[in-house]
Amino acid sequence: MKTTKFFVIATVLLFSAITQAQVSVNVNIGRPPAWAPVGYADAEYYYLPDVEAYYDVRQTQFIYYGNGRWMRSRYLPGQYRNYDLYGGYKVVLHDYHGAQPYNNFKSHKIKYYKGYKGNNKNRSDYMDNRRSGNDDYKGNDKHGQNKKKDKDHGRKD
Repeated sequence: MKTTKFFVIATVLLFSAITQAQVSVNVNIGRPPAWAPVGYADAEYYYLPDVEAYYDVRQTQFIYYGNGRWMRSRYLPGQYRNYDLYGGYKVVLHDYHGAQPYNNFKSHKIKYYKGYKGNNKNRSDYMDNRRSGNDDYKGNDKHGQNKKKDKDHGRKD
């Protein structure tokens, strides 16, 4: 009787331990990391422009180019070990649901360049905007006013 009772209790404990382990594993699969942007629980991939890498939410792996090929790892490569994942910009890739987000790397690299912070301007737009702040730029409205002052040599009639 003692042996049967012991066997039943051991079996119940074993099954409860297995069930608990399965629940823990299933809950964590596909869950966004703590540093992920809030409100995108359905995202499969993030692109990290500052390090030109992807993060696969389902596999919990970073995808980056190294040694002539795309690599997957639980960690970013050594040169980015001090990169701040919480403070760095993350692009949620809604438009891709395959296994190789890097197939679109060329367009991602152009659209979301290093230092990208969420504006929709590319680098050439940024440079054009910087130039337009110059008073000598032909497109500036103050240009004609400066010309009049120069012609009158500062005299007022």
